[in-house]
Amino acid sequence: MKVLMINGSPHATGCTFTALSEMRKVFAEEGIETEIVQVGNKPVRGCVACGACSKTGKCAFDDVVNELAQKFFECDGLVVGSPVYYASANATLVATLDRLFMSAKFDKTMKVGAAVCSARRGGLTATFDELNKYFFISGMPVASGQYWNGVHGSNAEQVSRDEEGMQMMRTLARNMAFLIKSIALGKDKFGLPEKEAVIRTNFIR
Repeated sequence: MKVLMINGSPHATGCTFTALSEMRKVFAEEGIETEIVQVGNKPVRGCVACGACSKTGKCAFDDVVNELAQKFFECDGLVVGSPVYYASANATLVATLDRLFMSAKFDKTMKVGAAVCSARRGGLTATFDELNKYFFISGMPVASGQYWNGVHGSNAEQVSRDEEGMQMMRTLARNMAFLIKSIALGKDKFGLPEKEAVIRTNFIR
């Protein structure tokens, strides 16, 4: 079993990484492999709605998004971590996720998702809500912890002293590990939920 962890911060070992690393320790204890991929320092452009991915199965812009697609396909769970900028996720991370979830056409049903945010003080819940929407639209169960999944601090050392935040990361990781293992057992016994053909409507008649 494997969890892919996307670090949306431009700082490789900063606040967001500290939160993800706390989760990583628990995943190791649970026998779950992890990989952290940093995207916050990558030159990632936004989706241009060209539609090429519908024909080729990958994004037309060949960068870290296409590298992540295969890792996403192979993982059982996805953790997305972001610093808070103006009560929102890092723009580079949002561009990455927009293109990743659009271009990766494989069925994401029952891959477990979790969002983690880091802030000096405020904006966590707005960012948390923003990131969770990627999971909801893809049929991915969302792991919860004991509060909204966030840590506080202006640097990694301060985050490491956020006792409640660090506990939230550990609780989230344990809950996510339980969900991943439970879903694996459920797949073996019951299979995946039946899916209907997608119906798409709009307001133009």
